[in-house]
Amino acid sequence: MKYLDFAEKALRGEALSREECRQALAAPAGELLGLLDAAYRVRKTYFSNRVMLHLILNAKSGLCTEDCSYCSQSAVSAAPIDAYPLLDEEAMVEGARQARESKAVRYCIVTSGQSPTPGELDRLCRAVKRVKETVGISICTSLGFLDDAAARALKDAGVNRYNHNFNASRRFYSTICTSHGYQDRVETLRAARRAGLELCCGGIFGMGETEDDIIDSCLAFRELNPESIPINFFHPVPGTPLEKVEYLTPLKCLAILSLVRFLNPANEIRVAGGREYHLRMLQPLALYPANSLFVSGYLTTPGQSPEEAWRMITDLGFEVQQEVSGEIAVR
Repeated sequence: MKYLDFAEKALRGEALSREECRQALAAPAGELLGLLDAAYRVRKTYFSNRVMLHLILNAKSGLCTEDCSYCSQSAVSAAPIDAYPLLDEEAMVEGARQARESKAVRYCIVTSGQSPTPGELDRLCRAVKRVKETVGISICTSLGFLDDAAARALKDAGVNRYNHNFNASRRFYSTICTSHGYQDRVETLRAARRAGLELCCGGIFGMGETEDDIIDSCLAFRELNPESIPINFFHPVPGTPLEKVEYLTPLKCLAILSLVRFLNPANEIRVAGGREYHLRMLQPLALYPANSLFVSGYLTTPGQSPEEAWRMITDLGFEVQQEVSGEIAVR
Protein backbone atom coordinates (compact mmCIF):
# COMPACT_ATOMS: atom_id res chain seq x y z
CA MET A 1 0.00 0.00 0.00
CA LYS A 2 1.19 3.51 -0.77
CA TYR A 3 0.64 4.68 2.81
CA LEU A 4 3.05 2.08 4.15
CA ASP A 5 5.53 3.33 1.57
CA PHE A 6 5.07 6.80 3.08
CA ALA A 7 5.87 5.38 6.51
CA GLU A 8 9.00 3.66 5.23
CA LYS A 9 10.21 6.89 3.63
CA ALA A 10 9.60 8.76 6.88
CA LEU A 11 11.52 6.17 8.88
CA ARG A 12 14.43 6.46 6.44
CA GLY A 13 14.45 10.22 7.01
CA GLU A 14 13.18 11.03 3.51
CA ALA A 15 10.57 13.67 2.76
CA LEU A 16 7.47 12.76 0.81
CA SER A 17 7.13 14.33 -2.62
CA ARG A 18 4.43 16.96 -3.07
CA GLU A 19 2.36 14.44 -5.01
CA GLU A 20 2.64 11.95 -2.15
CA CYS A 21 1.62 14.69 0.27
CA ARG A 22 -1.47 15.34 -1.84
CA GLN A 23 -2.31 11.64 -1.83
CA ALA A 24 -2.14 11.56 1.97
CA LEU A 25 -4.38 14.60 2.26
CA ALA A 26 -6.87 13.16 -0.24
CA ALA A 27 -7.18 9.76 1.46
CA PRO A 28 -10.79 8.56 1.01
CA ALA A 29 -12.84 7.37 3.96
CA GLY A 30 -12.38 3.73 2.99
CA GLU A 31 -8.60 4.10 3.32
CA LEU A 32 -8.59 5.97 6.62
CA LEU A 33 -7.46 3.02 8.72
CA GLY A 34 -4.63 2.27 6.30
CA LEU A 35 -3.46 5.88 6.47
CA LEU A 36 -3.58 5.90 10.27
CA ASP A 37 -1.82 2.53 10.49
CA ALA A 38 1.06 3.91 8.43
CA ALA A 39 1.28 7.08 10.52
CA TYR A 40 1.15 5.00 13.70
CA ARG A 41 4.13 2.92 12.57
CA VAL A 42 6.18 6.10 12.49
CA ARG A 43 4.77 7.47 15.74
CA LYS A 44 5.33 4.19 17.59
CA THR A 45 8.95 3.99 16.46
CA TYR A 46 9.79 7.27 18.17
CA PHE A 47 7.22 7.56 20.96
CA SER A 48 5.93 4.04 21.65
CA ASN A 49 2.38 4.29 23.05
CA ARG A 50 3.07 7.20 25.38
CA VAL A 51 0.97 10.37 25.31
CA MET A 52 2.14 13.70 26.72
CA LEU A 53 -0.43 16.04 28.27
CA HIS A 54 -0.07 19.81 28.37
CA LEU A 55 -2.11 22.44 30.18
CA ILE A 56 -2.50 26.09 29.10
CA LEU A 57 -2.87 29.11 31.34
CA ASN A 58 -4.31 32.16 29.59
CA ALA A 59 -2.25 34.56 31.70
CA LYS A 60 -3.33 37.71 29.85
CA SER A 61 -6.48 37.78 27.77
CA GLY A 62 -7.62 40.13 25.02
CA LEU A 63 -6.31 43.69 24.91
CA CYS A 64 -4.32 42.86 21.76
CA THR A 65 -3.37 45.35 19.05
CA GLU A 66 -2.77 42.74 16.34
CA ASP A 67 -5.37 42.09 13.62
CA CYS A 68 -5.19 38.28 13.35
CA SER A 69 -8.57 37.50 11.80
CA TYR A 70 -8.84 34.03 13.34
CA CYS A 71 -8.32 35.13 16.94
CA SER A 72 -11.06 36.06 19.40
CA GLN A 73 -8.55 38.16 21.36
CA SER A 74 -7.42 40.33 18.43
CA ALA A 75 -8.12 44.01 17.83
CA VAL A 76 -10.58 43.11 15.04
CA SER A 77 -12.64 40.70 17.15
CA ALA A 78 -16.00 41.48 18.71
CA ALA A 79 -16.20 38.10 20.44
CA PRO A 80 -17.52 38.30 24.01
CA ILE A 81 -14.44 37.04 25.83
CA ASP A 82 -12.94 37.87 29.21
CA ALA A 83 -10.23 40.52 28.90
CA TYR A 84 -7.74 41.09 31.70
CA PRO A 85 -4.15 42.18 32.26
CA LEU A 86 -1.31 39.87 33.23
CA LEU A 87 -2.15 37.68 36.21
CA ASP A 88 -0.16 37.96 39.41
CA GLU A 89 2.63 35.56 40.29
CA GLU A 90 0.57 33.46 42.67
CA ALA A 91 -2.08 32.79 40.02
CA MET A 92 0.61 31.61 37.61
CA VAL A 93 2.15 29.35 40.25
CA GLU A 94 -1.27 27.92 41.09
CA GLY A 95 -1.77 27.16 37.39
CA ALA A 96 1.39 25.06 37.50
CA ARG A 97 0.01 23.09 40.45
CA GLN A 98 -3.17 22.42 38.48
CA ALA A 99 -1.06 21.25 35.55
CA ARG A 100 0.73 18.77 37.80
CA GLU A 101 -2.58 17.48 39.15
CA SER A 102 -3.74 16.99 35.56
CA LYS A 103 -0.71 14.74 34.87
CA ALA A 104 0.65 17.28 32.41
CA VAL A 105 4.32 17.06 31.54
CA ARG A 106 4.40 20.68 30.48
CA TYR A 107 2.80 23.90 31.71
CA CYS A 108 2.13 26.48 28.99
CA ILE A 109 1.89 30.15 30.00
CA VAL A 110 0.31 32.22 27.23
CA THR A 111 -0.29 35.97 26.98
CA SER A 112 -2.08 38.04 24.37
CA GLY A 113 -0.50 41.05 22.71
CA GLN A 114 2.37 41.78 20.37
CA SER A 115 5.15 41.44 22.97
CA PRO A 116 5.48 41.51 26.76
CA THR A 117 6.35 44.87 28.30
CA PRO A 118 9.49 45.00 30.48
CA GLY A 119 7.30 44.91 33.59
CA GLU A 120 5.31 41.95 32.31
CA LEU A 121 8.48 40.10 31.39
CA ASP A 122 9.89 40.63 34.88
CA ARG A 123 6.72 39.31 36.51
CA LEU A 124 6.64 36.31 34.22
CA CYS A 125 10.27 35.49 34.95
CA ARG A 126 9.67 35.74 38.71
CA ALA A 127 6.66 33.42 38.39
CA VAL A 128 8.65 30.91 36.33
CA LYS A 129 11.41 30.82 38.95
CA ARG A 130 8.83 30.17 41.68
CA VAL A 131 7.24 27.38 39.63
CA LYS A 132 10.61 25.74 39.14
CA GLU A 133 11.43 26.01 42.84
CA THR A 134 8.09 24.90 44.26
CA VAL A 135 6.28 22.81 41.64
CA GLY A 136 8.91 21.38 39.33
CA ILE A 137 7.38 21.10 35.86
CA SER A 138 8.63 21.80 32.36
CA ILE A 139 7.50 25.26 31.19
CA CYS A 140 6.62 26.58 27.75
CA THR A 141 5.77 30.24 27.28
CA SER A 142 3.97 31.93 24.39
CA LEU A 143 4.28 35.68 24.77
CA GLY A 144 4.35 37.08 21.24
CA PHE A 145 7.42 38.52 19.58
CA LEU A 146 10.79 38.37 21.33
CA ASP A 147 14.18 39.94 20.87
CA ASP A 148 17.41 38.30 21.98
CA ALA A 149 17.43 39.96 25.41
CA ALA A 150 13.88 38.85 26.25
CA ALA A 151 14.57 35.32 25.06
CA ARG A 152 17.69 35.12 27.24
CA ALA A 153 15.76 36.41 30.25
CA LEU A 154 13.17 33.66 29.83
CA LYS A 155 15.86 31.02 29.46
CA ASP A 156 17.68 32.28 32.56
CA ALA A 157 14.43 32.21 34.55
CA GLY A 158 13.92 28.52 33.78
CA VAL A 159 11.67 28.47 30.72
CA ASN A 160 12.31 25.28 28.76
CA ARG A 161 10.47 25.90 25.52
CA TYR A 162 9.04 28.82 23.55
CA ASN A 163 5.88 28.63 21.47
CA HIS A 164 5.44 30.82 18.43
CA ASN A 165 3.34 29.27 15.69
CA PHE A 166 3.65 29.90 11.96
CA ASN A 167 -0.17 29.60 11.96
CA ALA A 168 -0.30 29.60 8.14
CA SER A 169 1.92 29.18 5.13
CA ARG A 170 4.12 32.07 4.05
CA ARG A 171 1.92 32.60 0.97
CA PHE A 172 -1.38 32.58 2.87
CA TYR A 173 -0.26 34.55 5.91
CA SER A 174 -1.12 38.05 4.67
CA THR A 175 -4.75 37.01 4.15
CA ILE A 176 -5.22 36.35 7.88
CA CYS A 177 -3.04 39.10 9.36
CA THR A 178 -1.63 42.45 8.21
CA SER A 179 -0.27 43.99 11.43
CA HIS A 180 2.80 41.74 11.22
CA GLY A 181 4.21 39.27 8.76
CA TYR A 182 5.31 35.68 8.51
CA GLN A 183 8.96 36.68 8.63
CA ASP A 184 8.41 38.42 11.98
CA ARG A 185 7.46 35.04 13.37
CA VAL A 186 10.55 33.44 11.88
CA GLU A 187 12.76 36.05 13.54
CA THR A 188 11.22 35.41 16.97
CA LEU A 189 11.83 31.70 16.58
CA ARG A 190 15.44 32.38 15.68
CA ALA A 191 15.86 34.57 18.78
CA ALA A 192 14.40 31.84 20.98
CA ARG A 193 16.72 29.24 19.50
CA ARG A 194 19.77 31.51 19.91
CA ALA A 195 18.90 31.79 23.59
CA GLY A 196 18.93 28.01 23.92
CA LEU A 197 15.16 27.57 24.24
CA GLU A 198 13.46 24.55 22.71
CA LEU A 199 10.95 25.47 20.01
CA CYS A 200 7.23 24.80 19.80
CA CYS A 201 5.89 25.84 16.40
CA GLY A 202 2.74 24.68 14.65
CA GLY A 203 -0.15 25.93 12.61
CA ILE A 204 -3.88 26.44 12.25
CA PHE A 205 -5.66 24.58 9.49
CA GLY A 206 -9.14 25.24 8.16
CA MET A 207 -8.99 29.02 7.58
CA GLY A 208 -9.41 28.88 3.80
CA GLU A 209 -5.93 27.77 2.80
CA THR A 210 -5.30 25.51 -0.18
CA GLU A 211 -3.85 22.00 0.01
CA ASP A 212 -0.58 23.44 -1.30
CA ASP A 213 -0.60 25.82 1.68
CA ILE A 214 -1.06 22.85 4.03
CA ILE A 215 1.86 21.07 2.40
CA ASP A 216 4.00 24.22 2.55
CA SER A 217 3.29 24.55 6.27
CA CYS A 218 4.15 20.91 6.95
CA LEU A 219 7.40 21.28 5.01
CA ALA A 220 8.19 24.48 6.92
CA PHE A 221 7.85 22.55 10.19
CA ARG A 222 10.26 19.97 8.79
CA GLU A 223 12.79 22.66 7.85
CA LEU A 224 12.58 24.40 11.25
CA ASN A 225 12.63 21.07 13.12
CA PRO A 226 11.02 22.32 16.34
CA GLU A 227 10.87 20.00 19.32
CA SER A 228 7.07 20.28 19.30
CA ILE A 229 4.48 20.88 16.56
CA PRO A 230 0.99 21.80 17.81
CA ILE A 231 -1.69 21.30 15.16
CA ASN A 232 -4.77 23.47 15.56
CA PHE A 233 -7.99 23.01 13.61
CA PHE A 234 -9.73 26.33 13.18
CA HIS A 235 -12.62 26.72 15.58
CA PRO A 236 -14.80 29.58 14.30
CA VAL A 237 -15.80 31.96 17.07
CA PRO A 238 -18.75 34.38 16.60
CA GLY A 239 -17.52 37.95 16.46
CA THR A 240 -14.30 37.21 14.57
CA PRO A 241 -13.79 37.98 10.86
CA LEU A 242 -13.60 34.25 10.07
CA GLU A 243 -16.69 33.30 12.08
CA LYS A 244 -18.41 31.76 9.04
CA VAL A 245 -15.42 29.75 7.79
CA GLU A 246 -16.08 26.12 8.60
CA TYR A 247 -15.42 23.22 6.26
CA LEU A 248 -13.10 20.74 7.99
CA THR A 249 -14.20 17.14 8.46
CA PRO A 250 -12.85 14.59 10.94
CA LEU A 251 -11.30 12.70 8.02
CA LYS A 252 -9.45 15.78 6.74
CA CYS A 253 -8.16 16.54 10.23
CA LEU A 254 -6.81 13.01 10.61
CA ALA A 255 -5.24 13.18 7.15
CA ILE A 256 -3.47 16.43 8.08
CA LEU A 257 -2.15 14.91 11.31
CA SER A 258 -0.89 11.90 9.38
CA LEU A 259 0.89 14.09 6.84
CA VAL A 260 2.53 16.09 9.61
CA ARG A 261 3.76 12.81 11.11
CA PHE A 262 5.15 11.50 7.80
CA LEU A 263 7.09 14.73 7.26
CA ASN A 264 8.17 15.17 10.90
CA PRO A 265 8.67 11.62 12.17
CA ALA A 266 10.67 12.31 15.33
CA ASN A 267 8.95 15.52 16.49
CA GLU A 268 6.33 15.76 19.20
CA ILE A 269 3.02 16.38 17.44
CA ARG A 270 0.19 17.77 19.56
CA VAL A 271 -3.50 17.82 18.73
CA ALA A 272 -4.32 21.34 19.88
CA GLY A 273 -7.18 23.80 19.45
CA GLY A 274 -10.29 22.56 17.67
CA ARG A 275 -9.65 18.90 18.53
CA GLU A 276 -12.94 18.38 20.32
CA TYR A 277 -14.91 20.61 17.95
CA HIS A 278 -13.82 19.01 14.67
CA LEU A 279 -12.84 15.42 15.49
CA ARG A 280 -15.87 14.78 17.68
CA MET A 281 -16.33 11.01 18.16
CA LEU A 282 -13.11 10.29 16.26
CA GLN A 283 -10.86 12.08 18.75
CA PRO A 284 -9.12 8.88 19.92
CA LEU A 285 -7.91 8.18 16.38
CA ALA A 286 -5.82 11.36 16.49
CA LEU A 287 -3.43 9.59 18.85
CA TYR A 288 -2.27 7.22 16.14
CA PRO A 289 -0.33 9.98 14.34
CA ALA A 290 -0.02 12.40 17.30
CA ASN A 291 1.59 11.81 20.68
CA SER A 292 0.49 14.86 22.66
CA LEU A 293 -2.72 16.59 23.79
CA PHE A 294 -3.91 19.71 25.52
CA VAL A 295 -6.33 19.18 28.40
CA SER A 296 -8.70 21.56 30.20
CA GLY A 297 -9.33 23.79 27.21
CA TYR A 298 -7.53 26.43 25.23
CA LEU A 299 -7.26 30.20 25.45
CA THR A 300 -10.91 31.19 24.99
CA THR A 301 -12.60 27.88 24.10
CA PRO A 302 -13.34 24.89 26.33
CA GLY A 303 -11.81 21.45 25.91
CA GLN A 304 -11.66 17.92 27.23
CA SER A 305 -11.17 17.46 30.97
CA PRO A 306 -8.03 15.67 32.21
CA GLU A 307 -10.13 12.78 33.50
CA GLU A 308 -11.77 12.27 30.10
CA ALA A 309 -8.38 12.43 28.38
CA TRP A 310 -6.92 9.86 30.77
CA ARG A 311 -9.79 7.48 30.01
CA MET A 312 -9.46 8.00 26.27
CA ILE A 313 -5.74 7.28 26.41
CA THR A 314 -6.00 4.16 28.55
CA ASP A 315 -8.98 2.83 26.57
CA LEU A 316 -6.69 2.82 23.52
CA GLY A 317 -4.09 0.81 25.41
CA PHE A 318 -1.80 3.85 25.50
CA GLU A 319 -0.30 5.41 28.62
CA VAL A 320 0.06 8.93 30.00
CA GLN A 321 3.71 9.92 29.90
CA GLN A 322 4.94 10.95 33.35
CA GLU A 323 8.36 12.32 32.57
CA VAL A 324 9.94 14.68 30.04
CA SER A 325 13.57 15.33 29.16
CA GLY A 326 14.75 13.45 32.22
CA GLU A 327 12.84 15.85 34.51
CA ILE A 328 10.09 14.34 36.61
CA ALA A 329 7.04 16.35 35.65
CA VAL A 330 4.35 14.55 37.64
CA ARG A 331 4.83 12.94 41.03
